[in-house]
Amino acid sequence: MIYYKTEEEIEYIRQSCLLVCEALAEVGRLIRPGISGKEIDEAAEKVILDHGAKPGFKGLYGFPATLCVSVNEHVVHGIPTADQVFEGGDIVSVDCGVFMNGFFGDSAFTFPLGEVSEEVMELCRVTNTSLYLGIEQAVAGNRLGDIGHAIQHYVEREHGYGVVRDLVGHGIGRELHEDPQVPNFGKRGRGTLLKEGLTIAIEPMVNLGRKEVRTSRDGWTVRSKDLKPSAHYEHTVAVQKDKADILSDHSLIEAAIQQNPNVQEVALKTVNA
Repeated sequence: MIYYKTEEEIEYIRQSCLLVCEALAEVGRLIRPGISGKEIDEAAEKVILDHGAKPGFKGLYGFPATLCVSVNEHVVHGIPTADQVFEGGDIVSVDCGVFMNGFFGDSAFTFPLGEVSEEVMELCRVTNTSLYLGIEQAVAGNRLGDIGHAIQHYVEREHGYGVVRDLVGHGIGRELHEDPQVPNFGKRGRGTLLKEGLTIAIEPMVNLGRKEVRTSRDGWTVRSKDLKPSAHYEHTVAVQKDKADILSDHSLIEAAIQQNPNVQEVALKTVNA
């Protein structure tokens, strides 16, 4: 069942999303070659707890950490540990959730560390841009397929990358994962009708190579089947009449990155209308 949110509830979700981005901004300030997944996980958790909130992922479905930290060919759900030490040339996808005032927030960002190849930087730029192309379609009167089509067409038809099919975005509110599912692929005019008050997490997961993925032995970490790099960006948005309301704020993360010489900026690409 889909739950449509009141204006007040949307503001609560926005507050949770902004705290998610504050935690990801702290990651952006700290992350560098030589630091571990455990260290950035602890730093993000401190930001969340210091604001009187709770990590949205930790303990959910048995997940053991505050952040999902996925490196290179790992698509999502990587478990941050002391042994997960980042190196120059890595891309590190970090997904974070917060539970505060009875509502969840969710957002993700991929951090390119050091000298990342131009091929992989282009993957990050295209994935990040595809997120906003999907968001443009998240308006009342459109359908879920319009969001997925915008992402898939740009990523696969225009750039030849693989959009992951096994993992999708989702509704969000009092639960982290609510109806409806929000695929990053689809056909225009198909799927659930979008109405004002719907809050959804849109999160393209894009592989440099094939779209197929596989779950690792830990039962959590999802990796590309061909072991080529994968990028992941996510915003939580509220569907509105004329323009989606983006509840998370990646500018907080981008500002932190600008102060960190160990991380490359991922600018959006110009898209021809």
